[in-house]
Formats: sequence, C-alpha cells, structure tokens
Amino acid sequence: MSNNMQGNTTYSPFPGNHSHTNNTCSRDNILKTVVFPVLYSCLFLVGLSLNAVAVWVFFRIPSKSHFIIYLKNIVVADVIMTFTFPFKVLSGSNMASTGLRVFVCRVSSVLFYLTMYISIIFFGLISIDRCRKTLKPFRGTNAARLARRKLLSGAIWTFLLLLCLPNVILTRKPPKSSSFKCSDLKTEAGLYSHEVVNHVCQVIFWGNLVTVIICYTLITKELYRSYSRTKAHSSGGTKSGASTRKPQQGNRKMSANVFLVLAVFFVCFVPFHFARVPYTMSQTQRGLFVCELKLFLFQLKESTLFLSSLNSLLDPLIYFFLCKSFRTTLFKTLQLPPGSCSRLTGRGSDTDTGSTALRDSAVRA
Repeated sequence: MSNNMQGNTTYSPFPGNHSHTNNTCSRDNILKTVVFPVLYSCLFLVGLSLNAVAVWVFFRIPSKSHFIIYLKNIVVADVIMTFTFPFKVLSGSNMASTGLRVFVCRVSSVLFYLTMYISIIFFGLISIDRCRKTLKPFRGTNAARLARRKLLSGAIWTFLLLLCLPNVILTRKPPKSSSFKCSDLKTEAGLYSHEVVNHVCQVIFWGNLVTVIICYTLITKELYRSYSRTKAHSSGGTKSGASTRKPQQGNRKMSANVFLVLAVFFVCFVPFHFARVPYTMSQTQRGLFVCELKLFLFQLKESTLFLSSLNSLLDPLIYFFLCKSFRTTLFKTLQLPPGSCSRLTGRGSDTDTGSTALRDSAVRA
C-alpha cells in the first residue's frame, strides 16, 4: 500500500470524514495530494484576509440586534475554521510529520467540523430571525431578548464543544507505524463516541435544513405579497412608471439580497451532506461497491467538503450585503461615503435585516 495515500487519510471525529479507503483501492491521488492542497492554500490566504477585516469591523459594532449577535458567532467560527486549513494542506500533501498528523486527527479535524456545525446552527437561527423580521417587520427588540440570544449562543458553543471533546480525549492510541488512519488512534470508547456524534450532527444538519426551507418559503410568500401591494399602489398613482421604476428596482435588488443566506447554505452545506450518504455506505457496506466507485465517492466527498470550506469565504458577502452596521463601519474605516456601494446593496437599508423590501409591507393603498 502506498504511504502517500494512507498518510493523507483521516478518520474525522465528526460525520462525513471517514476518509480511509479499502486497502485494495488505495492509490496515489493527484486530486488529494496536489489539487486540494493548492485550493485550500488559496482559501486560507483569501479567507484569512477577509475574516480579519470582518473581525476588526464587527467587534467595533455593538450587539444591538439578534442578527448581529448571530453574525459575530459565525465570524468566530469562520476564523477558527480558516486556521485549520494549513494543517489540512500539510496532511493532504504528505508534508506532515507523524506527530502533526496525530494533531490533525485529535484537534484540527475536530475544530474544522465543530465550526462547520456551529455555522449550520447559526444559519438556521438567522433564517428564523429573517423570517420573523419579514412577517413582523416593526417588532423591535430589547435588552432582555438580546441577553437571551447571547446566552443561547454560549449554550450552542458549549454543547458542541462538549460533544466533540470525547473525540479529542479518546483519540489517544500511539500510531503503530507511519502509515495510519485516525481510526487507528481511537479507543473502543472513542469509536462508539464517534458514532454518537455522527447521529447528533445528522440531526443538526437535517433539522436546520428543514428550518431554512420553511423560513425562506414564508419569506418568499411575504415578499411576493409585498411586491404585489407595491406594484398595485404604484400603478394606481397619478405618476407614471419612470417615477416609480427606480425605487421598485432598488427594492427588488434588496429583496434578492435576503436570499444570500439561503444561497450560501445550499452551496456550502447541502452538497456535502448529500454526498456523505453514499460515501458512508461505501465504507460500511464494502461488498456492494467496486473499487472504482469507492474512489469516485471518496473524491466526490472531498470535493463537496471543499465547498463546505468555502463557507468561510462566502460569509463576508452576507455581512456586507445584509448588515448595514457592517457596511457603515467599513466605509468609515476606509473613509468612503456611505452610498459608495448603493448599486450593489440597493437603496440603503434602514435596518440590519437585509429584507428592506419589508418596508413595502407598510405601503398600503
């Protein structure tokens, strides 16, 4: 068996990363050893820059809304995930020592998947918040609600940290050779803990997927009704289309911005979790899959895992387009006028909702 292939593989403490392959199917893989290390290196450099700016801006913004609290948590998760990429590069390109690969098994991979599921949960919470703002745009917040959201955020981090801690503690067997899988380092209790975490993380993803779909279905219906009311109001006025076309175009553009959360969620997280299902079957029911199919599913899983990593790069789009406080602070820092990016963001939202077409719901004939 090639040491290269075996040296690349890890058995993740979170679901979807049972990357060990059958011995008979092991072979050098340029996608794994060259392409992905290069992609993750680029992702690290760009992601580190963008998230450094996001951290610098966000922690100058007071947590005055649920939305900002959730975004700050995602920023922290993205920064942690970004710092796991160099270890992924070294391990994947066979440049890591045995000790470093043990560290990847025990710590780096755990943090990568921890931050992924942190982001998934907060995407679900953001979707609920967007839905609430859409259906009840004039409902405010208060200090008590903000305090509860902060406590909820702390509870989420604590829960997932405790969930993954056994995978760190119970991955303690010394490697018997330089060619090892992360599963070789786990005790029996560690393997059992891994299966438990598998099931919990499946519940987290599928539960949040259902939440996101329901929330954005309701948002779509409300925005359509709002657009219909605005169109009826405009057509019933005395002024003709030229005077109303520009505001309507801005509102439609801002309405589209709301769906950035949905787009990022589906691009980054959905492909990986759908690809994981046949991949896991290929690992647990090996007799049903030929070698070539196993390798294809492995490569598919790794490709969709990279899409999940893109989350750390795409989240800054959400901060910029949906959070007015973020834009305002950024523009002040760069000494740019607030309207510099009005063509991209619409006609300037009044709140940090991203759903500025919500104002249309107040327009009634």
